[in-house]
Amino acid sequence: MSQKIYVGNLGYSVNNETLSSKFAQYGTVSSAKVIMDRDTNRSKGFGFVEMSSSSEAAKAIQALNGSEFEGRNMNVSEAKPMEPRDGGSRDGGSKRW
Repeated sequence: MSQKIYVGNLGYSVNNETLSSKFAQYGTVSSAKVIMDRDTNRSKGFGFVEMSSSSEAAKAIQALNGSEFEGRNMNVSEAKPMEPRDGGSRDGGSKRW
C-alpha cells in the first residue's frame, strides 16, 4: 500500500522532478508534488511525496528528515490527513441578512 510523505522547508529552487529523484534513492516514487502559490507561481516551500510502500516511506523518512537538500534542512514526516475546513463565504465571511 502506498504511503504519503510531507516534506517541509524546501528550497525555492526545488521542483517536482528534483524532489522525486531525491526520494527515489529509497524506493519507488508514485508521485512528487511541490506546492506552488497560485498568485506568484513560486514554491510555498513544502510538498508531498507518495512512495509505493510504507516500508520504503519509512526508510526515506528516517534517512531524509533533517538532511540538507538544496541549501536547507528538510522536515520529512508521514503526511497527516487534511482536516476539514470551514466553508467560508466568498465575501470575507460577513453575512448580510
